[in-house]
Amino acid sequence: MKYKIVLAGIMAAVLFSCKKSVLELPSQTALSTPIYFKSQADFQQAVNGAYAPLRTLYNNAWAMGELRADNSRYKFNPNDRGTIQAEYIADFTNDANNGIVAAKYVNDYQIIARVNQLLAPIDGVNFDAAVKNNIKGQAYFLRAFAYFDLVQYFGKVPLHLKPVGTLQETALPLSSVDSVYNQIISDAKLAASLLPNKAIQEKGRVTSGSAQTLLGNVYTVLKKWPEAETAFSSVVNSGQYSLIADYAAVFDPSNKNNAESVFEIQYQQGTDGYASNFIYQFLPQPISGAEISAVTGVTPENSLTIEGYNIPSPDIIAAYEAGDKRKPASIGAVSAGGVVYPYVKKYNHPHAQTGITNDNWPVYRYAEVLLFLAEVLNEQGKTSEAVKFLNQVRVRAGLTGTIAGTTADLRQAIINERRFELAFENKRWLDLVRTGQAVQVITAYGARIKANPQAYYFPAGITVAPAAFTTISLLFPIPNSEAALNPYF
Repeated sequence: MKYKIVLAGIMAAVLFSCKKSVLELPSQTALSTPIYFKSQADFQQAVNGAYAPLRTLYNNAWAMGELRADNSRYKFNPNDRGTIQAEYIADFTNDANNGIVAAKYVNDYQIIARVNQLLAPIDGVNFDAAVKNNIKGQAYFLRAFAYFDLVQYFGKVPLHLKPVGTLQETALPLSSVDSVYNQIISDAKLAASLLPNKAIQEKGRVTSGSAQTLLGNVYTVLKKWPEAETAFSSVVNSGQYSLIADYAAVFDPSNKNNAESVFEIQYQQGTDGYASNFIYQFLPQPISGAEISAVTGVTPENSLTIEGYNIPSPDIIAAYEAGDKRKPASIGAVSAGGVVYPYVKKYNHPHAQTGITNDNWPVYRYAEVLLFLAEVLNEQGKTSEAVKFLNQVRVRAGLTGTIAGTTADLRQAIINERRFELAFENKRWLDLVRTGQAVQVITAYGARIKANPQAYYFPAGITVAPAAFTTISLLFPIPNSEAALNPYF
């Protein structure tokens, strides 16, 4: 059916909050929001539904955020290629039919559709004002966050800001990048003004600090340094956040939503569909059950027989400074088929059942706020002040203060520090793009892979496709599954 992708997100938004039977819909081609939103509880349920696609979004976010860059690779298995579309993303051979890319696009628009459905009627329903502002603040944050994800990865995208009532309304032309960013800033500012701070917000939900961090991130991408400084300074000066002394403890599921957490995707161990399984995605394969058990501590384990993804690259392993405590907390060693490989240890914690873990995914942490603030201060010539914020992160990692003294040297030192502090948190590719380093860094990286494929987890005699790394595309194409159904594309 035409417009089926956007419509699917819209329908999901409505039905998630609906307490009535689908049979009570007044029309198959016209949606009527007011029949669903009558009370505070309805809107609370609706905002819960707007968070839900984030879990799916972050299940594969590593493919476009880390595997696309120089932090990680896949282990090529000629007998079972597994998620071959992740290979294409890593090697810059993906096209507009890539399912991982399409899933990001669809999940972001699901969030947007659900937010639009709840924002439209909320001011017309009378309930507690503080609760209403909190719900609206969360909704504006989520819409800004989804559009920020879309514009960074796709560039121009359709800008949906109200519920869709008919099939014809599901298709919109592409909005300019400037228009999308203007809307993101507007939504993020509203969110910051409406949301409570971390001390009084329910754990796991976004806060005024989350919104200010998002706003600062947007301003940093746009190189609006004074505005970014104001946003990040408000988070630092709020007194709501602090670095945890032990870097590894930041990611421990027993320490979720801790003092360093600004925003993280919530997963819950169990069989109800809310669990994570990142460690199982990131193990090199084929790997026996016994070899998996040696890492996870769960017995008996089933063997895994495809490839394994997001395996730390030799490049990042070699780049850590001696004594950096983040390296052993982020990267471990595992035997797979009798061969020792590195793996992302950051998401490996005790759990009871194979494939069902309790790890959340960190999106924004206070350490990143400090690094962002250092960056935007440095770009304004406030280098000595910037060093203080950078060094807070370095000291926690067990390192001495930076020796960078000039604006140019400190600029690169901060980007390097982000690579290690935020390793395997889906930051590296976007960092390379926004700092203008992507083409140079990835071209050289691809050349190293082609020169020595076995060092990058290829079996003897096998290397990347000839077309790999020939064109370093900074944006992903809008999925064909969407473009073919929209008359404006």
